[in-house]
Amino acid sequence: MKKSALPHIVLVVAVLGFASCNAGVHINTPPSGVHQRVLASQSVSSPTALSGLLIINGEIDVLTKGEISAGVAPGLMAISPNRSTLMSFDSSTNKVDVVNTTKESLIGSIQLAGPTTSMVVPLPSVGYAAVPATPFVGSSPGAVVDMNLTSGSITATISVPNAQTVVSNTTGTQLLAFSNDSDAVTVVSPLLVNTGSPVTVTVPGFDRPVYGFFNGSSAYILNCGAECGGTQASVQVLNLGTTPPTAGAAVPVDGATIGYLTGTTLYVAGNSLTNSACTGETTAATTCGRLDFVDLNSMTVTGSAVIIDGYHDRIDMALNGQLFVGSHGCTNVGNVNNPQGEVRGCLSIYNTLNASVVNPPDNGDVTGLQSFSTRDVEYVVEGGNVRVYDTLIDSLLLDNANDPNIPETGTVTITGYVIDVKAVDFF
Repeated sequence: MKKSALPHIVLVVAVLGFASCNAGVHINTPPSGVHQRVLASQSVSSPTALSGLLIINGEIDVLTKGEISAGVAPGLMAISPNRSTLMSFDSSTNKVDVVNTTKESLIGSIQLAGPTTSMVVPLPSVGYAAVPATPFVGSSPGAVVDMNLTSGSITATISVPNAQTVVSNTTGTQLLAFSNDSDAVTVVSPLLVNTGSPVTVTVPGFDRPVYGFFNGSSAYILNCGAECGGTQASVQVLNLGTTPPTAGAAVPVDGATIGYLTGTTLYVAGNSLTNSACTGETTAATTCGRLDFVDLNSMTVTGSAVIIDGYHDRIDMALNGQLFVGSHGCTNVGNVNNPQGEVRGCLSIYNTLNASVVNPPDNGDVTGLQSFSTRDVEYVVEGGNVRVYDTLIDSLLLDNANDPNIPETGTVTITGYVIDVKAVDFF
């Protein structure tokens, strides 16, 4: 009896295991069937173009057939740390469209009072946007808008005159807001709304601050300085542990409009009005930007590199130590569609391992960057195109396997003008 029953028991266990495995695959498989997804936002410029957010298979760099509804002209995107919630700004309606990436579906739209160029999603249920045109009675326009992404509603509209950029700590409980033509940083505590306590504290003593990085009880502030009508670009400490917060030590740099923090090194990109020569480069461009390296332990500049010019507002670190720096309004040289000589656009790649700089032969503003945790590639949106760079060679990815499904040119073919890209899945 025992011998004859054993095969049946094994069979039942095997069947249950197979069913369980299939159930797991079914649960974890998104509607598109793509497990390594990258979302691309694009402004529709053709009647044949797809609308909404397009889904790219991030394993083979090919556009899939599906898309996610998200307004007529989606552009800037922000995604939560766990990648489950994404916000997409529709420039045609000034709405923030909220997407559940697991279900690949629109779950709500939130109307803003005007356009935004800065959004952050510190938690899947919480989003913030800086909206400089938000009207206030008895006060200058401008606000940080606190959004409940679960209900698709505005929780609070916090007055910050001419707010242009918002940065959040990891919990969404404290924000840094930056305004144009200001020498102050606004510290925002959204949980204090309707408590009777001050929600915002304005901290003076800066020089056209434009961005910041939280670091425990302090923050590192990027002062744009002369490039933004001030005096001197610098990295400056904001002491958040004091009441009220105070401005601390500043380290002068060539330019500071965007930065990337890794360990105790802060890479800072910008333009210098007095040090803009393209030293060491053979190029038709007459001005270049600078990338400075700041050691936060000693608060000193330890080195610099010459990069492309323009207003630097995109930066990302890829595998193999490649730092991608993008700008808009740069000096474009040549024509990528007719490369008879030098071709140059708004992208520089700085190799942190050997201190070399590559300015790839492409044209246009850089509006999106996306690195990957297990692939030696970087997605770059430049001139409305999605380029795929091989970080082992700092050049466009080539299909060495001769796979017909993988593009040969290092470009994901998309009809329309792409604005931004965000990787959804961890891979």
